[in-house]
Amino acid sequence: MSNQATILVVDDTPANIGVLLEALEQADYEVLVAESGHSALAQLEHVTPDLILLDVMMPGMDGFETCGRLKDHANWRPIPVMFMTALNEPEQKVRAFEAGAVDYIVKPFFEQEVLARVKTHIELMRLRTNLEDELTLRLDAENQLAKSLDRAVLITDQAGEIIFTTRLAESLLHRHCEDYRAVGQLPASLGQPGNGLRVRRFDESGRDDLHFLVLEENAPSPNPGALLALGLTPREAEVLFWVAQGKSNPDIATIIGAAVRTVHKHVENVFRKLGCETRAAAAVTAQSVLQQPQAH
Repeated sequence: MSNQATILVVDDTPANIGVLLEALEQADYEVLVAESGHSALAQLEHVTPDLILLDVMMPGMDGFETCGRLKDHANWRPIPVMFMTALNEPEQKVRAFEAGAVDYIVKPFFEQEVLARVKTHIELMRLRTNLEDELTLRLDAENQLAKSLDRAVLITDQAGEIIFTTRLAESLLHRHCEDYRAVGQLPASLGQPGNGLRVRRFDESGRDDLHFLVLEENAPSPNPGALLALGLTPREAEVLFWVAQGKSNPDIATIIGAAVRTVHKHVENVFRKLGCETRAAAAVTAQSVLQQPQAH
C-alpha cells in the first residue's frame, strides 16, 4: 500500500504526542493537527482525511461528542476514527465503539503498534471504497442492461457476421429464427415472410463495412423487461424469461452468453426472491406477468 494518506490528529496538547506525530510523518503520511473538536470539524470543511486519530479527554467538546458530530455528517461518516486516551477502562472502550470508532489506542503509545493499526484501517477503508465504486459501476451496468432489454439492436459486418447484439435482439433471434443458434452469422430466415420480425436497416452513407439493424416484432410479445416488476435484476429477469420458455440452464447460458454456473446462481436467486422451489412454479409466476397487457 502506498502510504500517501492524510491523517488528522485531534488532541488538545499536541506536544504530548509529538513522538507519535513524528513517527507518522516518517512513515510518509501527511499529518494534520487540530487542538480541539471544533477545530477538527472546521478543518473537515476543507479537507477529507483518510483517518482521524481523536483524543478522548479534551476540554469543551470531548472526543465522544466530536465523533458523534462526525458520524452525523454524511460526508464525514465514512472516515475511520481511532480514539486515543490514557484511560483503559472497559466502559470507555465500549463507549468509544458505540460512538462510531473503529479502534482504540491507549497512551503511552507503542509507536509500531499504532502505525500497524493505522495502516490496517487505511487499507480497509480503501478496500471498502473500491468495493463501493465497483458496486456503483455494476449498478450502472445493470441500469444500462435494463434499458437494453427494450431495444433490439444488432450490428453486422459486410459479410453478415454479427459483431454486436443487445439482449433483446438476441432473444428475438432465438424466438423467431430457427436457424439461429448463437451470436455469429446473421440467420438466413431473418426478414423472410412469416418470420415474425421486421428489420429496419440504417447504413452510413459512403461505407458498407458496418450495418446497423433494428428488429421489431410484427406482433409484439412480452419481453424480459416485464419481469423487472418482480423485483429482479435485469440479468435475473432474462434468466427467468427463458425458464418460462422451458429452456434448460445450459440452453439459457448459450442464449445470454454466460457460464452455466452463472446461470445456476441466477436461477437460485430467482427462486429465493420469488419464494419458489421449482422451475415450474417460477415459470407460472413469470407467465402471470408476461401474459398481462404490456404498455407500449
